[in-house]
Amino acid sequence: MMQLTGKVAIITGASSGIGHAAALLFARQGARLVLSARRQAALEQLLETLGREGCPPAVAVAGDINDPALAQELVNTAQGHFGGLDIAFNNAGTLGELAPLPALSLSAWRHTLDTNLTSAFLCAQAQLPALQARGGGALVFTSSFVGHTLGMPGMAAYAASKAGLIGLTQVIAAEYGAQGIRANALLPGGTDTPMGRSVANSPEALAQVAGLHALKRLAQPQEIAEAALFLASPASSFMTGAALRVDGGISIVR
Repeated sequence: MMQLTGKVAIITGASSGIGHAAALLFARQGARLVLSARRQAALEQLLETLGREGCPPAVAVAGDINDPALAQELVNTAQGHFGGLDIAFNNAGTLGELAPLPALSLSAWRHTLDTNLTSAFLCAQAQLPALQARGGGALVFTSSFVGHTLGMPGMAAYAASKAGLIGLTQVIAAEYGAQGIRANALLPGGTDTPMGRSVANSPEALAQVAGLHALKRLAQPQEIAEAALFLASPASSFMTGAALRVDGGISIVR
């Protein structure tokens, strides 16, 4: 059974990592997709892959998630091409500048919060009226265990932005639950993505990060995408306002 047949979904950060894996999975589950990331060429390659597999139609909209106009453009595209919006996986984000707090520049702090938190606020602002028009739907935000169950040195801006996402998720859930709109936060552990490898950029570093988890390995993007699918699908129909840890047990052993 395809869980998302007939549904229309926006996925941000779709060109690589978790967003890319989610795009493949959601499409294979029957969703029609509006895909966004900065890199047009990577999005076009993804559309070609979906087309070769015979997936439902998908549209790519390249842009910077920090552009306030992009959020509304994605919703307009969903409505214009597919008639509405049912799901949004607000996944785009950045690690930002990693530094001890006294050395963290104000510009880097603002950039990380803008990319991870303010962009999600703007996306939700644009998406909620579209979900209301459909009589309900699901919002999923990619947060993190960092800033929720533990802090990690050098990650103040990242932790603050990801913790803020959980608060945003909870308020949306409280405000819109009676209208059939669910909002949940997804908290991945260490995942083998290009962004993750930009920090753990050697076999030794990867092994060290893997060893922090109870499962003693990193997640594959597909594994996190499966959890996003759960939150987006009817399988989680009585879940809202949750911070779902898919973190390989790092929160319980650190």
